[in-house]
Amino acid sequence: MRYIEQQTVVKRMNSRLIINKIFQSIFLLATLLALLALVILLYRIVSQGVGHLSLEFLMNFASRFPEKAGIKAALIGSLWLMMVVAPTSIILGVGSAIYLEEYAKQNRITSFIRMNISNLAGVPSVVFGLLGLTIFVRAMALGNSVLAAGFTMSLLILPVIVVAAQEAIRSVPGEMRDASYGMGATKWQTIIKIILPAALPGILTGSILALSRAIGETAPLIVIGVPVIIQFLPAGVMDTFTALPMQIYDWSSRPQQEFQTVAAAGIMVLMAVLLIMNSIAVIIRNKFDKRY
Repeated sequence: MRYIEQQTVVKRMNSRLIINKIFQSIFLLATLLALLALVILLYRIVSQGVGHLSLEFLMNFASRFPEKAGIKAALIGSLWLMMVVAPTSIILGVGSAIYLEEYAKQNRITSFIRMNISNLAGVPSVVFGLLGLTIFVRAMALGNSVLAAGFTMSLLILPVIVVAAQEAIRSVPGEMRDASYGMGATKWQTIIKIILPAALPGILTGSILALSRAIGETAPLIVIGVPVIIQFLPAGVMDTFTALPMQIYDWSSRPQQEFQTVAAAGIMVLMAVLLIMNSIAVIIRNKFDKRY
């Protein structure tokens, strides 16, 4: 019987520990670089925009004078846009994921559909803008309204929500389904009472990431012809509107240096909206995490 030599073990262990330290240092460096980029970005935005951020900035409409420029129309327009995007994309996305995971037959056609939904998540946003221009703006004659833009943005984030919801539903233990069926529940009751509540934290995480992308996208809005400056607020989903990324894009592209500070203040407002959306999602997710 051959015994392991102690010196060989110690030598190999030392080399393994050194390799472990090297990779730990690489991962730490990658984390620090990412944090450094984030800190520089935040410092740049806050240092530029905090001087222009005021109540008047939130209450004024856009202007060709930097000192009078405000973000009221873009902020309200973005909220209108999210009121269309959130219910449309979440209902369709979660519904599609439930069908693919719980009802569809597990065959090649289903696998082909899943693969193409995953591929759609990587398609550039301008392509969805062209699709929205063809279907919603021209074929359905919705123009550059809130509804057309909301449907276009829903198409953009729908694959992300479907994939996230599929993964969340798939992660629910099979024992919970079996226990529900064993107590006499139907498939629909099992989905509503057991699967969806257990999968909700994962669904919310994916949905909020997708909605965060939708509220910050500019390319699809440019393609469907959303204006950058308006002097009124939308009163319904069929009205013309503008959005925060469009307004920020317009300010940042102007040659006057003063508009760069206005754009930075607009970015701070956009980040505040994203922070509020993420906080609400985290609160709901933590509530259901404790339950399941």
